[in-house]
Amino acid sequence: MIRVAAVGDIHLGPDSGGTLRPAFETLGDCADLLLLAGDLTRHGTAEEARVVAGEVGDLPVPVVAVLGNHDYQSDQQDAVARELTSCGVHVLEGSAVVLDVAGQRVGIAGTKGFCGGFAGRSGSAFGEPEMKAFIRLTQRCAQGLERALRELGDRGCDLRIALTHFSPVPDTLAGEPVEIYPFLGSYLLAEAMDGAGADLAVHGHAHLGTEHGMTAAGVRVRNVAMPVIDRAFAVYHLTPRSAAERERDAQLLR
Repeated sequence: MIRVAAVGDIHLGPDSGGTLRPAFETLGDCADLLLLAGDLTRHGTAEEARVVAGEVGDLPVPVVAVLGNHDYQSDQQDAVARELTSCGVHVLEGSAVVLDVAGQRVGIAGTKGFCGGFAGRSGSAFGEPEMKAFIRLTQRCAQGLERALRELGDRGCDLRIALTHFSPVPDTLAGEPVEIYPFLGSYLLAEAMDGAGADLAVHGHAHLGTEHGMTAAGVRVRNVAMPVIDRAFAVYHLTPRSAAERERDAQLLR
């Protein structure tokens, strides 16, 4: 059994030092890794990122993160990522990392993701160049996530987790105004997960949303935005698949 701790939308600022560290230092007792689902800062500055690094650096478990829209606000997203990487956090964007956890190979594929909406109520890359650029960014994020998940499958991971900021499904947005659903996620992220395969999907962004959801192919989706889970982190328990189960899934996805 692998214990996955996750939280997003912690929105730390210069005055936030020490607010989450006491809770995070207990992770060694209840979890095997920590996932950070974006919006780690308030305005995306390097100064704020250093506060985040102070909260999550040198923890008793490995930490994997994606950035969120807030982390892009000041056009310092590369500096934000560097601050996190410097304290040992694995920062993903269209990429993946494999962790050795309790003798199991746990793979995490990550992307911030982007907007666009969900099946039957989504934007398309048609018309004005601005609209094409908007949707093509979502497409690139989804394609990067799918490639990363497939890479983890090729590397024989016992578990695969998809980590995003934007939501892949509307289920976990329940509670948000329906008018803003297209700005909270995209069905293309779910298609990437279903196409490549994943054991769990974790996201944030929707502060008024719902914790539990599922993709069309049955991938469990969890909204771990801190206002939703109402605690420093949530913990999910995953059972690694056998080699036969992994091969069966690989055959189905080919």
